Amino acid sequence: MEQRNNIIERKCMELLEKALAYEATDIHLIPTKEAYDVSFKKDSQLEKSGTIPPQLSDRMISFYKFLSSLDISDKRKPQSGSFHKQIQDENFSFRVSTIPSVHLKESVVIRIQKHEKILSIDDLCIEKVWADQLRQVTTEQQGLVFISGPTGSGKTTTLYSLTAHCVNQLNRHVITLEDPVENNHSHLLQIQVNERSGMTYASGLKAILRHSPDVIMIGEIRDSETAKVAVSAALTGHLVFSTVHSKDPAGCFHRMLDFGVSAEELRQTVVCIATQRLVRTSNGKAGAVFEIISDEMLSEMTDTIMKGERVVYPKEIRVETLVQKYNRPLRKTDG
Repeated sequence: MEQRNNIIERKCMELLEKALAYEATDIHLIPTKEAYDVSFKKDSQLEKSGTIPPQLSDRMISFYKFLSSLDISDKRKPQSGSFHKQIQDENFSFRVSTIPSVHLKESVVIRIQKHEKILSIDDLCIEKVWADQLRQVTTEQQGLVFISGPTGSGKTTTLYSLTAHCVNQLNRHVITLEDPVENNHSHLLQIQVNERSGMTYASGLKAILRHSPDVIMIGEIRDSETAKVAVSAALTGHLVFSTVHSKDPAGCFHRMLDFGVSAEELRQTVVCIATQRLVRTSNGKAGAVFEIISDEMLSEMTDTIMKGERVVYPKEIRVETLVQKYNRPLRKTDG
């Protein structure tokens, strides 16, 4: 039995190493009628790498779930977790997400991230003006800062860049509340949300506030509880960074309204909404383009939405226009 387990562990590690050699950002294990297809995602393209027989794939998925502290026996509900491994003298985080499919088979995606890989704000932004705007936002004493965009637009990378700047350049105390902690960073005090142990977003925030943070990072706002936690933290005098899945700044505002946050609460707390996409310019430079709404533009957008009118931005600042201007999309590196 021990030898069999060792074989499974070796196969799992070999798959991770193969994905790293390919420079993949994601590993997809997709069930088919007779086996599992293995695909790697790189530069936004999903390419098939091979197949795994069902007996082996079931054991490999169970091993990945075990490493991620997930319930191995439960194949009927989606689960999400992460684990960390040192491979070839480098530390990596692997975020494991499972979802049930037919015949009690699970589809699994493993997101790959390198530890301590934090881009400076200048390296992140294609244009210096966006870097200057984001740096200015980090000096706010309180309020909500949203980084919005679809899955894979680099939102979490930007969050870590902003928090690193707060710690290293502004000497501010930053605490994160994440579900799960995707990437360990030595400059941050990172708190893992764990519903089963009673560490919810609400209880986590109460615990965080006792440690007198200057800045709170909430990994992602995806439900009403998290949205209200973020607003509450901003109203108590903290600067709060978080991500929201939305197409543009107005979409971010509407999403928060859908989560039960009032327009007046958003008016009192939101200081900036930055929507981003990843691109590679014609000269080969990789980075992000930003549509940043703050100050007067943010007030005008808020008033327009509260009147029930459609928000219209100048074409030259819209993120879709910027993507076209700066050439082709880059690979997806973040959720």
